[in-house]
Amino acid sequence: MSDTEAIMWAVEKDPALRSDFCNLTVLEHAPDPQRLRAKIADALVAIPRLAQRVVSAPLRLAAPEWVDDPDLDLDYHIRHVALPAPGEMRDLLDLVATLAESPFDRGRPLWEFTVIEGLSGGRAAMLQKMHHTITDGVGGLKLSLALVDLEPGADRDFAAPPAAVVSGEDLPGTDSPGTDRPHRQPARSAISASIDGTRHAVRDAAAKQLQFAKQTVEGAAHLATHPLEVPEAIGDAARLAGSVRRQVLVTEAAHSDLFTTRSLRRHFEVIAVPLDDLSATARALGGSINDVFVTAIAGGLGAYHAQLGSEVADLRMAMAVSTRERGDSTPNRFAPSRVVIPIAPPDVLPRFAATRAALDSAKHERAFQSLDRLAVLASGMPTSILVVFTRAQTRTIDFATSNMRGSPVPLYLAGARIEANYPLGPRTGCAVNATMLSYCNECHVGINIDPASVTDIPRLMEAIRASFTAVIATAADITSTRA
Repeated sequence: MSDTEAIMWAVEKDPALRSDFCNLTVLEHAPDPQRLRAKIADALVAIPRLAQRVVSAPLRLAAPEWVDDPDLDLDYHIRHVALPAPGEMRDLLDLVATLAESPFDRGRPLWEFTVIEGLSGGRAAMLQKMHHTITDGVGGLKLSLALVDLEPGADRDFAAPPAAVVSGEDLPGTDSPGTDRPHRQPARSAISASIDGTRHAVRDAAAKQLQFAKQTVEGAAHLATHPLEVPEAIGDAARLAGSVRRQVLVTEAAHSDLFTTRSLRRHFEVIAVPLDDLSATARALGGSINDVFVTAIAGGLGAYHAQLGSEVADLRMAMAVSTRERGDSTPNRFAPSRVVIPIAPPDVLPRFAATRAALDSAKHERAFQSLDRLAVLASGMPTSILVVFTRAQTRTIDFATSNMRGSPVPLYLAGARIEANYPLGPRTGCAVNATMLSYCNECHVGINIDPASVTDIPRLMEAIRASFTAVIATAADITSTRA
């Protein structure tokens, strides 16, 4: 694992800091079981961590290691359930929330796919639940590409994987006639894997520390021989320190006077917004679709607070900023940003302008450039201290958002057309997480709510829907006036 992933893994000693996330795919009918099984077998090659489990070093001497799981059992990871009649969307979301609450078995690969039949109108769904250490949301789109087709018909013989694969005798990816899949190493025992993993990880950790020390010494030596650069370096250091305080070492509590309680329970809600409306709104207001999305979510939270008598004017939002560069295949490559977002006044235009400015500023925080170094230092801290620190930082956050671009064309999963994809991100201690994923001509928003924090969920959802309507209508009025 990377140092950032190792931290995510370690702090889950506190269940409130779990980082698993879900995606709920709604299908026109149930997928073909054999085709789905074959597609997932292919995905184990595209995303190697799906066929691996985590082996931790003794006493956390080094970061945990991913090793091939010799006992991989697809029957455990691919599950099938059915909704009781009438199978409405609310019934589906309640079931999904229950399934999502269960933690992963840490002795197995960290994912579960559950096919859910019985949805009204002959439809079905599939819940994809995955640990954040496998990949981030952007990397998860790579998994989606391995699972879906551009047409419903089969383009090859979708026979069920051999029984050896199911029993773990031979994992997908071993050499076989007619394939060019890479050869896997023979499975190691748990003890052997732990010993080897510890040896390699300690070596890598030592190399990182030496590199860090080398860069520090080289930087000091450069300033010693170039004294005219010292004032600029001091200024850069001061700006970096300020950025770290804003992003990593926040001491101010979360702003909401309503979202004061936290629990491990989950309540899921979903909404769909026309992509064309969001695109037109972004153009009219002079911003991005993400600016519109965050403004609408924050507006709904603001209306909810106002209706319940709160005078809070802004909330602190967590937002994952992708730091991937073109061609970067690293499983996790993001920076956890925090930014204060206005939820009042109700007027859309000033709130949108302030939100856009805040988001633009957050993207250029200097702390993001040093997160890898900070992670190297933090990953060596005792787990108990990491948990206390992380828990304290999550208590500074009111809500979280994330926005991803999906497929612009219809997709099929094992012969069934995908009607919608609702991403459901981790709350990790905050009250509300709203995640949006575009698909065809719609944007699907999955909202993960802590019912202990939000005591009137129907009121909140009505306020969020009304906020999207108000933002879109404001932009439409501007466009009409310009015309």
